[in-house]
Amino acid sequence: MNQELTQAAPADAAAPGKIMLVGIGPGSVDHMTQRARAAIAEADVVIGYVTYIKLVADLVEGKEIIRKSMTEELDRAVSALASARAGKKVALISSGDAGVYGMAGPTFEVLFQSGWTPDDEVQVEIIPGASALNSCAALVGAPLTHDFCAISLSDLLTPWPTIARRLDAVAMADFVVALYNPKSGRRTRQIVEAQRLFLRHRRPDTPVAIVKSAYRRRENIVFTTLDSMADADIGMLSTVLIGNSNTFVRNGLMVTPRGYANKYDMEDGGSTRDGEKAGRSLSTGLLGWLETLQAEHAAGADIATLAARHRLPADYIQATLDEPLDAAAPASATEESEA
Repeated sequence: MNQELTQAAPADAAAPGKIMLVGIGPGSVDHMTQRARAAIAEADVVIGYVTYIKLVADLVEGKEIIRKSMTEELDRAVSALASARAGKKVALISSGDAGVYGMAGPTFEVLFQSGWTPDDEVQVEIIPGASALNSCAALVGAPLTHDFCAISLSDLLTPWPTIARRLDAVAMADFVVALYNPKSGRRTRQIVEAQRLFLRHRRPDTPVAIVKSAYRRRENIVFTTLDSMADADIGMLSTVLIGNSNTFVRNGLMVTPRGYANKYDMEDGGSTRDGEKAGRSLSTGLLGWLETLQAEHAAGADIATLAARHRLPADYIQATLDEPLDAAAPASATEESEA
């Protein structure tokens, strides 16, 4: 690769070009941003995985097109730099968002290895797009309304123990999780192992939505549960959304509550419950929890008991008790604008 990068910058190179890292969203042109479409329109060269090129076929007619296979991400970046050094505008496309399991990361690695800096004549622009988790969530309801994360099950570049530790941690922490790259023709056991790890911490009937080819011709949506998800039709074009302990499915929609029912009476127009105030932390928020913790400790509960009771690390409990309670001063009304 070093030899290619050296050859990519001839002494008589034309005016500096530009690399545009374009997130094309789920694949439907209707769901691409205006800037993404404009970037492809102004590009001299369009580079991407063959499937992604097909998704934007109507936008790339008459342009130089460089098609690469699935495992040729570094080659795509090298080709983009070579074309930019030759004075061309390059649209290097990714499905979803270029910065979420997309081409932004490997492109910057190639750029930095070549000696590129942000002051270089070759400009780089990142154009965001809707990632798979956003697109899939929109099709099934509102599963990401509370805290969530994304984990890729691909072990082509990441050791499996690292992936397993992350799966176990987020399952225990009750995150809604979007699983990327859940299964392929060769990688069939990873989704089973993910299921096994989640079942250590989640109920078997935890809602799961599996979306394949979101907003594409062969779109398919399946609602299932954690204990059955590994039996579903899952492939590389699928995204698996696993709910948290409060997620529910009703009338064909998967919803994760934000927590309004903890503070408001949902049946009478949203008046606050006794002891709660709009715009202020819950009575069971940080300050309320600190007071409870101090009281339990004063009543004789030791650190180990408190750690088990509140499901938090013992050293965190100890450090929290060592901090004066008045160190956590309440925010003023102007500082808090949340519900």
